[in-house]
Parts: sequence; structure tokens; C-alpha cells
Amino acid sequence: MLATGSSAGILGLLDSSCAVAQNKATDTPSSTAPPSVAGTPAPAIPNYAKGSAPITITNVKAIATAPEGPNLVVVKVETSEPGLYGLGCATFSQHAKAVVTVVDDYLNDFCRGKNVDNIEDMWQSIYVSSYWRGGPVEGNALSGVDEALWDIKGKRANMPVYQLLGGKSRFAVDLYAHASSLSLEGLVDQVQDRMNQGYRHVRIQQGPYGGSVKPSKGQPDWFLNGFGKATDSFVDPHTYLKKVPKMFEYVRAKCGEDIELIHDMHELVEPRDAISMIKQLEPYNPYYIEDPLSPENMKWFKQLRAATTVPLAMGELFNNVNEYRDAMVEQLFDYIRCHVSQIGGITPAMKVARLGEFFNIKSAWHGPNDDSPVGHAAQAHIDLAIWNFGIQEMVDWGPKTKAVFPGAPTIKKGFLYVNEAPGLGVDIDEKEAAKYPIGTKSNWTVRQNDGTIRRP
Repeated sequence: MLATGSSAGILGLLDSSCAVAQNKATDTPSSTAPPSVAGTPAPAIPNYAKGSAPITITNVKAIATAPEGPNLVVVKVETSEPGLYGLGCATFSQHAKAVVTVVDDYLNDFCRGKNVDNIEDMWQSIYVSSYWRGGPVEGNALSGVDEALWDIKGKRANMPVYQLLGGKSRFAVDLYAHASSLSLEGLVDQVQDRMNQGYRHVRIQQGPYGGSVKPSKGQPDWFLNGFGKATDSFVDPHTYLKKVPKMFEYVRAKCGEDIELIHDMHELVEPRDAISMIKQLEPYNPYYIEDPLSPENMKWFKQLRAATTVPLAMGELFNNVNEYRDAMVEQLFDYIRCHVSQIGGITPAMKVARLGEFFNIKSAWHGPNDDSPVGHAAQAHIDLAIWNFGIQEMVDWGPKTKAVFPGAPTIKKGFLYVNEAPGLGVDIDEKEAAKYPIGTKSNWTVRQNDGTIRRP
């Protein structure tokens, strides 16, 4: 046992130590700045170490416009930071007004007050906010918000979005161009013209997708019998299946082996016929054959893959982010054709791309003229960043679209370039956009000779 005197001495030492500690705590500078040395002023905190105050969403709205014909929908996310906003593509051209309603009447209320930085949380919460999920209307609306938040994050970081995704893996985005003509001679002229413009990849179509034409060109029996509408399209699968191998043979003979040739089947023939036709294309070395089977016939892909070495592309019609998973893991195709502004934006598209890297599947994002320049820019930033990029579909924007969307990506010698501005780099002139109101017509109805609908 300790003596009474010893106890008092120890207690005195403890009291002294506590006093010293308290004095030191009082003298310690704020944790936001390093301590000074020998009375010299503390060094200034660099900007990168300061962080920034949270910024919240104050308004979400849809901007709809149709400067060149197709309906385009863009989402604008406004913030508590004066002048800071983001843009994202939410274009579902066939049902554009439905997307506008979801954005303006539902997502605006849902998103207001939330932190703009928490993109993953925002994506997940919107994805399940309607309980039922995975449809094209909700998917496009979600894409618009997601891409707009990435646009804002890039602007806050003063960097193009591709830098936030890991930086460039290539100097620009390689594109494929379109060539379509009812005559083989006209088709070759277009392919050669694209080659002269610097393109290394061209998608060839002898007329519309799957050989579909308006009934005035073929007078099918359904039209002659007053079935359907005069605006419906007609496809003769038998004729189409015979023409495509001849088309490849002719174009390859006239244009040589250096040009990469692509063809879009648009899922308009029976799976067994698609397998037979694609096998016939092997001597002409296609870059890939796009959408050979409809989403309803995915199990046929195993037979198709086993039957031919021709590369395959699929995914344009996928809505739900889970639709591509098993097919990619099973390596049923070589290129993923998802529409980034359909499946939910940049956030899920990056996950798709990363999954593809593990299974030797490259990207070939869907990029038609009913995808806005904002949507094309979002895809281009992904294309620049990911390692397993394959090819990107191009579109020639007219002067009206360029006036509505200043800063749209530019094309030079078959490559797409973003403008290197912070964020996605594309803005919108709302007054100019208002000059071109959208319509409500859905324009995809294709029938075979007896009037039966063919599924794309």
C-alpha cells in the first residue's frame, strides 16, 4: 500500500499534468490549419484541401424541342449556386411528352433540396421511386437527371466529365457513318464518299431497316385490303434475306477490304433465318451485325454464337439495367449497343462498360438523330475514358440543332471531339429551342405481307 504522503504527491502530479494538457488544448490552433512553428504564421491552406460547401438542387425541368424533326428532350437541373446548372439527355422521341410529364411533375419535387454531389444515391433513389421500374419513360427521365448531375460535377471540378471517369484512353472517338440506298450502285457511292471524308467504319443498308419500305413502294396485300394505315411500313423477310449477302459481296468488291462494314438487321426476321443469313456473311468480314434478334428471342443467341464467327452487337432495345447482365457474362455478343440516355445515364453505362471489360465485350453505344447533342456528348465522354471502347454511331446535326445546342461535339475525319469545356461541354439556348415544338406521333409500325406486326 502507498503511504498517505505518496498518495498526495501522485495526486499533485496528476493535477499538474491535467493543467498542462488543458493549457496545450487551449493553445492548439484550429484543425483547419496546420500549427505554426516558432511563432511564425501558419501556412495558408491550399484550395484543394479546403473542400466546398454543399450545393443543393433547386429546380428540375424538361426542355423539349424538335429542330430537325425528331423530338428531343433535355433535363435542366438548377442549383443553389447562382448560375450553376447541368444538362442531361432524356430523349424518348416516340413518347416525348410522357417523359416531360415525369420530369416536371414528379422528379422536380423528388429532387429539390438534395445534394448535387451524391449522384449514386440520387440514381438509386430515383430508380426505385416509382416502385415499378425499368421502363423507357422512367429510364429516360432518370438519364436526364443523372447526366445533368455529372455535368454539374464536372463544372464544379473545372474538368470535362471524362477526366472524372479516369481520363482519356484515346485522343478522340472513332465513329461509324451511315450509307443507305435502294440501289447497290448508289450505296457504293455513299460508302466511297464516307471513306473520302475519313471514315473507317460505315453501316450499309439497302433501303430502310430490315428492307422495310412504305406500302406505296411495294403494295403489300394488307395495304390493298385496307388493313393498317398508309403510314405503316412493310417488310418482306424473304426478299431481305436474299439481298443482304449480295449487298455485302458487291460493296466489298467495289470498296475493298480496308473499310469496316456494319449492318443493322433491326430484329425483323425469324431467329433461324437470321442465323442462316449471318453465316453467309462470313466471307465479307463484317465489323459486326447489329440487333440480329429481338429481346424476346435472347435464348437464340447461344445457337447464333455457336453457328458463326461474325461479330454481333446487341442491346439497343434494353430498358432495364439488368437486361444486359447475363448475356454479357455468357459472352453472347461482342458489342453492347445500349442507348445511354435510355438505360439511366452515365452512372449505369459506366457499370455496363466495366462489366464488358471482364468479358471482352466492347462498347458501341446507340447514337441516332433522336438522341440530343447532350446525349451524344455524354456517350463521347464515356467513350474517351473506358478501355474497352469499340465504335460510336454518328449523326450529322443540321444548323438548327447546332443553334439550339451550342458546344455540341464536332466531327473531323471520322472522329468525334468534345470541346474540352468543364462538364459535358454542351449548353442549350432555351429561346431557340422554343421555336421548334415537339409532336406526339409514334412512327415505328412495320408489317409483313398479311399485315402481321414485325417486332423490332
